[in-house]
Amino acid sequence: MNKFLKVTLCYAICFIFCLMLPMEVLAQPQVEAPSYILMEASTGQIICEKDADTRRSPASITKIMTLLVIFDHLGTGRVRLDSEVMTSAYAKSMGGSQVFLEEGEIQTLETIIKCIAVSSGNDASVAAAEFIAGSETEFVDLMNKRAKELGLNNTHFEDCCGLSESDDHYTSAKDVAIMSKELITKYPQILDYTKIWMEDITHTTHQGTSNFTLSSTNKLLKMYEWTTGLKTGSTSKALYCLSATASKDGIDLIGVVMGSPSNKTRFQDAMALLNYGYSVSALYEDKNEEALPALPVKGGVQEEAALVYQGPFRYLDIQGSDLGSIQKTISLPPEVEAPLKRGDAVGEAVYTMDGKRIGSVSILSDVTIDKAVYRDYLIKVWKLFCSL
Repeated sequence: MNKFLKVTLCYAICFIFCLMLPMEVLAQPQVEAPSYILMEASTGQIICEKDADTRRSPASITKIMTLLVIFDHLGTGRVRLDSEVMTSAYAKSMGGSQVFLEEGEIQTLETIIKCIAVSSGNDASVAAAEFIAGSETEFVDLMNKRAKELGLNNTHFEDCCGLSESDDHYTSAKDVAIMSKELITKYPQILDYTKIWMEDITHTTHQGTSNFTLSSTNKLLKMYEWTTGLKTGSTSKALYCLSATASKDGIDLIGVVMGSPSNKTRFQDAMALLNYGYSVSALYEDKNEEALPALPVKGGVQEEAALVYQGPFRYLDIQGSDLGSIQKTISLPPEVEAPLKRGDAVGEAVYTMDGKRIGSVSILSDVTIDKAVYRDYLIKVWKLFCSL
């Protein structure tokens, strides 16, 4: 066998071997950070991770939870974007990253949010905390309560801005991804702020009026075209951290790196994660907008219940599967018994691929139906008689 044939055969064998390898073996992301995770936002599916449950100092990515608590309160209507926030002497005294708020200075809550989301202002974070909860201590209690609600077992906060280097102030890459997911999926309007590169605000104090330019700490906005956010952080203890969010072709990814050795490296790490995610991911979505059949109701004041899907179905594939082979089966009982409340689950839409269940969406009653009593049966008989 001549040399050319030997080389060709070697290449052919290598090519066939590569085709037999799992996709994740072929293209693992090159990340220097000791802890990282890549998650798809709508499904919460983890695409890849390393040491993602280790507790680490988070620095200013602490502010992801700060923003989440702020938006929770906006959602209740107790505070509004145009609510006035006054800066205290304590808030003004915050060091590190700041927007130089003065004691007694008043800004709208929306401006304060921009100061936190764009420039990572520690002074703005504390001003917001005091406005919402009365004190930073009380606000931090809300942050820790929210962390428990999300099941973040490797998270505990000591402040609202991330300046603390206490061993009791910690989180993990996975927990950061989960709180990031909660923030951007429950309150997608946050991305209107985290996508800002530069914007001027006006300081109005007893010394007069002056403009100040907010400049984003997230340089990924200029380095990666699909970037939507989310938050940077760095201290001597935490090193360089980043929760990076991006949106491309309908797929929203969250890449978290913690403990990167340099500012430049954390952004390179994040881009490596995001590029890897988009290279292996395909998202299947069924919006579930078609009408469902009415379900017979036994012993109710109404004989049928209108049904609705709980929501759309999404499935993230990273194995290169044929998503066109996904099948949906509606599973409903022959009838249900009253009483029935609106929102009660009565069945499910089951999704399978290659004969294997990959997920489901609950089917809910769209009406409330009380149990029929003797009087209701008399009315039914009377209506039937009158229709004859």
